[in-house]
Amino acid sequence: MSRIETFNLPDLGEGLTEGEILAWLVKVGDTIELNQPIVEVETAKAAVEIPAKWAGQVQAIFHPEGTTVEVGTPIIAIDTDPGAGPLDAPSTTATSGGDLPTPSAASLAAVEVAPAEGMVEPGLIGGPAPGGRTAVLVGYGPRTTAAKRRPRKGAVPAQALAAPAPAVDHGVVVGDKPASSPIVPAPQVHDRGDGATGGPVLAKPPVRKLAKDLGVDLGTLTGSGPLGSITREDVQRAASGTTVTAEPITATAVATSAASFGVDREQRIPVKGVRKLTAENMSRSAFTAPHVTEFLTVDVTRAMKALDRLRGRREWRDVRVSPLLLVAKAVLLAVKRHPMVNSTWAGDEIVVKEYVNLGIAAATERGLIVPNVKDAGRLSLRELADALTDLVQTAKSGRTSPADMSGGTLTITNVGVFGVDTGTPILPPGESAILAFGAVREMPWVHKGKVKVRQVTTLGLSFDHRIIDGELGSKFLRDIGDFLADPEAALLAWT
Repeated sequence: MSRIETFNLPDLGEGLTEGEILAWLVKVGDTIELNQPIVEVETAKAAVEIPAKWAGQVQAIFHPEGTTVEVGTPIIAIDTDPGAGPLDAPSTTATSGGDLPTPSAASLAAVEVAPAEGMVEPGLIGGPAPGGRTAVLVGYGPRTTAAKRRPRKGAVPAQALAAPAPAVDHGVVVGDKPASSPIVPAPQVHDRGDGATGGPVLAKPPVRKLAKDLGVDLGTLTGSGPLGSITREDVQRAASGTTVTAEPITATAVATSAASFGVDREQRIPVKGVRKLTAENMSRSAFTAPHVTEFLTVDVTRAMKALDRLRGRREWRDVRVSPLLLVAKAVLLAVKRHPMVNSTWAGDEIVVKEYVNLGIAAATERGLIVPNVKDAGRLSLRELADALTDLVQTAKSGRTSPADMSGGTLTITNVGVFGVDTGTPILPPGESAILAFGAVREMPWVHKGKVKVRQVTTLGLSFDHRIIDGELGSKFLRDIGDFLADPEAALLAWT
């Protein structure tokens, strides 16, 4: 058995297909322990530290920080028995200290993923990995079903049979001692059918699989990706009968179309990670669930006074008490009175959930995320306050886990912190309602027959009209408003 174990970027079980390497926590030559965090990866949902599957010595790091890597792609090689002496493989290229070897162009085509029928794709949890092992995350057992992935545009279910990719041995020189460098299989040579052979077909494994599914011959395409590699768009254009010759966009071309402005006055921001997932989810929700939004303006003066009294109590002096806490409590009590609001449209049935995983939209440096408080309806007011504080602090530090952002059933977005009165929020996929909580302002208000300055806010409730009709949505929003207008009276009346 080979001493060199190659660690592939794992599927984190959330249907993710790629991740960006934010930071390497180890370098070549380091001795690591089992389960020691070795790399921080930003997925489409959060930044996650991935632990080592083996103890040993780091022999190679295949991708530098800032690289976006497909799930199942080798990212690091580990010598699991460094005390056994020098490696037997010949030395070819020296890599010292923390230098990061860049894979060659041919290595992009070295692995081809095309799982046989009934098999789990290589790189997925429970699927084959180099050396005949089963790919699992440390602390999780192997499973025999692939993680559910987001469907890609134009994808067709695969039924092709193909052998799994061969294992690859890796090695490097550590310090001044000779060792082996990463050994890459010879690139594929494509036969074009006219007796001539072309160069290697450069395409990532998911692109190759898509081409097989769509019946597209990769050798006939001109790649528009890095190093002339073939992208998904190239394959999809070929499948639809549209051929586009990839031409680089030059500064001259830009200047021709916009002569008044140069490219130095434009900023291009890659769409990836959290921002990419948010865009996909919002687009899917906006054009799938028929949205209806209702608004309600509420005098919350009594609620703000109740918060002041709560802060003054001895047992609450170290607790963060904010208007969001009362809004969350109001939503949870209103759900008990109108349980259909806490449901999911499942095609031929509606799933009404007896638990509330309360999502709180949070703006972070990486984009908008919506972590949720699990089973929030069972928490006391003090427990809810602590849970909200922990959720917000974790989100701002960028340490929210994918599990904390999964399974939400109903969401609150606090746009008031930005000084906004309210909005028309878009439903998170799988949820039937989302509440926008606006800024609390001092405004003239008719109170007991006289115009007085009162503290007022505006609520905006968006809901899925397939599940929630106007009557139900209005009653739910009215109950939230009643609680915020007079929390003590509502608690006495409803509990």
